Amino acid sequence: MNDDTGSPKTGGPIEAADSGASAAPSSPGPSAPEGKGSEESAQTQDLRQTIIDALRTVFDPEIPVNVYDIGLIYDIDIDASSAVNIRMTLTSPACPVAGTLPGEVEARAKDVPGVSAAKVELVWEPTWTMEMMSEEAKLQLGMM
Repeated sequence: MNDDTGSPKTGGPIEAADSGASAAPSSPGPSAPEGKGSEESAQTQDLRQTIIDALRTVFDPEIPVNVYDIGLIYDIDIDASSAVNIRMTLTSPACPVAGTLPGEVEARAKDVPGVSAAKVELVWEPTWTMEMMSEEAKLQLGMM
């Protein structure tokens, strides 16, 4: 399992805070944001985990792994009003679900109790690579 440091070698692409600031994602695979536990309230941490759980129900149709564990979610930012901004990417710009997958992620985040609003920003930098997948995703796909 990934560690909770968020370091580029063992952490994940999520670098989020409830301050509204976003940082560039690191790689590989999702994990808890570096050093954010002490800055976030327990309520925000619980909300973040509930959002992550909801995002784990959204699957890329080409790869039988959820969008969170495959590393498509780069950033989850929760502000003081519980509005959520999610930065995500796709496996490629030519992804056949480019027009629908971000909307599905946004809808799942909006459906989480306690979320006041949700917005998804589709980004292409850094480019998604298989190294961004969690260890669980790699195991599921027989890559480990």
